[in-house]
Amino acid sequence: MAQSATAVVFESPGNLSLREVSLPDCDPTDCLVEIDYSGISTGTERLLWRGEMPPFPGLRYPLVPGYESVGRIVLAGAHASLTPGTRVFVPGSRGFQDVEGLFGGAAKRLVVNSSRLIPLDDSIAEEGVLLALVATAVHALRRFDGGQLPELIIGHGVLGRLIARIALMMGADNLVVWERDPLRAQGGEGYRVIAPEEDSASYNQICDVSGDAEILNALFPRLNHRGTVVLAGFYHGAVQFAFPPAFRCEATIAIAAEWHADDLNFATSLLQEHAIRVDDLITHRFAASDAAPAYTTAFSDPTCLKLILDWRSL
Repeated sequence: MAQSATAVVFESPGNLSLREVSLPDCDPTDCLVEIDYSGISTGTERLLWRGEMPPFPGLRYPLVPGYESVGRIVLAGAHASLTPGTRVFVPGSRGFQDVEGLFGGAAKRLVVNSSRLIPLDDSIAEEGVLLALVATAVHALRRFDGGQLPELIIGHGVLGRLIARIALMMGADNLVVWERDPLRAQGGEGYRVIAPEEDSASYNQICDVSGDAEILNALFPRLNHRGTVVLAGFYHGAVQFAFPPAFRCEATIAIAAEWHADDLNFATSLLQEHAIRVDDLITHRFAASDAAPAYTTAFSDPTCLKLILDWRSL
């Protein structure tokens, strides 16, 4: 098997290179995957890029980021559960010999245990990189008790749009999304996108994907008695709030963390059955050889929803 691969490497916070890294040996249950596309996460990878990621196992530089890759198995171990030729989603790799892999998906070739790979139909191309975000959206919706659905979503990035689209598919009505950025406010389909100051309503179920650690102070005055707020963003600072408004409405706060296997299975069916629209969420495409300007764009351009790297020419 190939002993090395071209990869995106964060040498240190704010310092990126595209270079060869050494792959681990393939175990009997592993597969070697040739990557076609990988996505850039503007949440997790931004924190790694800025050096703001909270302590995490394996967090050492230099590292290969990424957990949103799509490719095809080219070699499979004797006891692997999948066979060569299978198109797969790769939520990260088994790592590398000379750099850390957190989560090690932004590379031309990856060694991955076959149990972690998600088979995809051949009809799924670049949009497959969105699978982890779709699963994250599903998990966030499942954090509402009793099958309730959000009435208000905070943030109209990729995750906010996916939560809104899946909620509509599941029967939500009169759905509202708060978004202050006029560029991000565009593209609402079947729901209203408004600035918070334009809204005077109150809500029973609210889902926040803003990543704003102080958001609860804005939400509790809008929450009905015994309403629920699901925090589905990532808040690298302390989440603090004034207690009296939360006390008055007897608020429930739930946290949506990493998706589970059943979330991923449902998300896969949504993608493969084209149950929700996702093609418009990929707004920017760069060749993997242009990784440096691609990361700058992903982290700074407000019109960028999901940016993918195309590895096929390497």
